[in-house]
This record gives sequence, structure tokens and C-alpha cells, in this order.
Amino acid sequence: MAIVSLVAVVVLLFVIKRLILVRLKEKARSETSSMSNIYRVLVLSLNAPLNLLILVIVLSLVKSVVAVFQVEDKAVLHALGIAIEAGLIITLFLLLERFVTYSLRRYRDQSTLVKNTSAIASGAVRAVFAIMAVLIILSTMGISITPVVASLGITSLAVALALQPTLENFFSGIQLVMDKPIRIGDFIELDSGEQGFVEKIGWRSTWVRMLPNNIVIMPNSKLSNSKLINYYYPERELSVPVEVGVHYSSDLEQVEKVCLAVAEDILANHEYGVKTFQPFVLFHTFDNSSINLTVMLRTREYFNRFFIKSAFIKALKKRFDEEGIVIPFPITALNIDQECTDAIISQSIKKHS
Repeated sequence: MAIVSLVAVVVLLFVIKRLILVRLKEKARSETSSMSNIYRVLVLSLNAPLNLLILVIVLSLVKSVVAVFQVEDKAVLHALGIAIEAGLIITLFLLLERFVTYSLRRYRDQSTLVKNTSAIASGAVRAVFAIMAVLIILSTMGISITPVVASLGITSLAVALALQPTLENFFSGIQLVMDKPIRIGDFIELDSGEQGFVEKIGWRSTWVRMLPNNIVIMPNSKLSNSKLINYYYPERELSVPVEVGVHYSSDLEQVEKVCLAVAEDILANHEYGVKTFQPFVLFHTFDNSSINLTVMLRTREYFNRFFIKSAFIKALKKRFDEEGIVIPFPITALNIDQECTDAIISQSIKKHS
């Protein structure tokens, strides 16, 4: 009868577990997106802990049966009691570990930190929960855990000293992800001059894909302590200055009108132009052979500036030719009279000497 009762209890408990999981799945389908994710995580997290909890309940029933039929056998009862306590502790920590692990997997596509660190974070979570569970089980068994904790502290200190560069990169990586000076997909320029797209932000290093399609791997500690330019922050749109020089005999008012007309046409029709931006012209330098000005355009992102600048230069050169506006060649003027005078003086000095 005891065996039949235990089997019936096990079957009943598995049926209850099944009903609980089915109910949670139905709630996940009916709730909003954020709540549905929580219910899905609960469904995945509860399966193994509930199986272990059923085993603990069965052990409790077995202990009751043993207590009835073997009252004087204290060793069996003590062993069953320890197994039940250990089972409850493992069930609790297994539930917490599964919840954290499946939460990381569920939300890794929504966060750069979770996406880049989910695998290592899951392993670290399992290790931490396993150590805590073992220490608590040893404590319930009457074993002193003070020497174990002291040994773990000394070992952790030794490991920290040995892995100091690695830990420095690790915490620098967390700082980069939390502070978000750069994000995956951003186009950045390092203080050493390299430019590229952020490919991955890992625990130890950050990968930057350069324009020639090669990868630069920067340790996180060096990246966090260096000066860099993020061309995608706070927004991707970027001003594109174009330097132009015209002849001194040019009508500057006409030059300004022509430049603005060409710039507006490029921004309106080019695929990388920002149509809402109003271009402007600034004259700034009387150079050796030209009056220099800057035409300010705007493009959607940094990498597009090469194409829109090229299109503008070609269109502006064509329009200058039509309007008769001259872009002068570099000119060097030689004062022949002064050079001849210096030669005559030098010859006379030589004769008198």
C-alpha cells in the first residue's frame, strides 16, 4: 500500500506540474510583450526545479514511512533528512540559476551588454550559485565552512593578482557598455588614426572593422583610456565642408549664388543628401592665387560624405565652366627687375673688391 501510494503521489505531482506549466504558457500568450517574456522564462525555469521538488516530496514521504516501520533506525532517518534539506536548497538555487540564465538568453537581443556577455555570464552565474548551494548544504550538515570560505578568499586574491590585466580589461568592457560612448555598428576614429565600424564589444577587447575590411582588436582598458571620435553619436547626420578657391577677378556674389544652387540641387537629388538642410557659403581666406571659401553640405552618415562630396565637386566644376568662374592654378610671381638689380649690385661689388 505504501508503494502504491507513493506511485500515486508521484503521478499526481507530475500532473499538477504539467497543469502549472500549461497555465503559464497560456498567460504568456495572453499578456503583453514584456509580461509574456516573463511567463516564458518562468516556464523554462520551473521545469527542472519542479522535477527536483517532486523528488524531495517523495523522499519526505519515504522518511515518514521509514519512521513508522523503522523507528529505531536513526541513521536512515538522519540521512533522509539531510537529503531532503539538500534537495530543497538545490531546488531553490536551481530555480534562481535557471531564471537568470534563461532571462539572459531571452533578453540578449535587446541589450548590447547581454548580447556580448550572455555565454560567459551564464557560466559565471552557474558557478556562483553552485558554490553557494554547496556551502549552505555543508553548513546544514554541521560541517564548518569558515576554512572553506577563507581558502576561497585567499584563492580569489591570488587569482585577482595573477589576472590583473584581464580583470582591468573586463571592468573596462563593462564601463564601455554601461556608459555607451560607443555602440555596435557605430563608426569611430581611434586616437591612433584608424577608422572603422564597431563590430563587437567583448569582455576583454573591442573589435573594429576598418574600411579595407580588416579587423583591429583593441583591449578594453586602452580603449576606455584613449580619446576617440564617434561619428554616429549623438546622431548619424554629419556636416560636409568642401573647400573651393576662385580667381581674384570673380564676382563673389555670383560665386555664392552658384555654389548655393549647386549645393541645394545635390542635397535634394543625391541619395545620401539631407534634403531639409540649408547649405551655406563662407569666404574666409585671401590666398596666394585665389579667394578661398567653404561650402557646407550635410549627409546622412559619415561614410556617405565621400560620395556626396565627389558629386558636388563634379557638378560645381561644370557649373563654374558654364558661368565663366575661374578656379585658378597655383601662381608664383617672379620680380625680374629686382633680380636683375641684385645681380648688377653683386657684380659691381666684385669689381671694386
